[in-house]
Amino acid sequence: MSEEATKILVFSHRAPVRDSIINAIGRRPATDLGKVTYVEAEGVAEVLTEMDSGDIDLAVLDGEAQPTGGMGLTRQLKHELTDCPPIVVAVRRKDDRWLATWSQADAVLVHPLDPLTAAETVAEVLRAQRVPTTRA
Repeated sequence: MSEEATKILVFSHRAPVRDSIINAIGRRPATDLGKVTYVEAEGVAEVLTEMDSGDIDLAVLDGEAQPTGGMGLTRQLKHELTDCPPIVVAVRRKDDRWLATWSQADAVLVHPLDPLTAAETVAEVLRAQRVPTTRA
């Protein structure tokens, strides 16, 4: 029986930023989580459509995206979606971490992205979202 892959939405108006996020996280952020697949979005409308679909397990939003940044978008999604999936915000400066916290992001990544840190951060957020299983 094969498990369905975890679906991660990656948002940035710039393709190189989306690529750097995907490459840093990788296809399998941790051995206990299985493989992930990516859905890329370059505009806010795409993000809203994907997040509304209920198919996204986690989103990574570029805090520097234009014209709408990932931090404002994170705050909007956290307020508008009843079952909002976890959101990780990628920022350019360590000093912007407080803004990502204000946005209610579940975690923050800082550019340049370190693959070990990015994969570990995403894995921790995904693990925190797991529904515990019980045995009868």
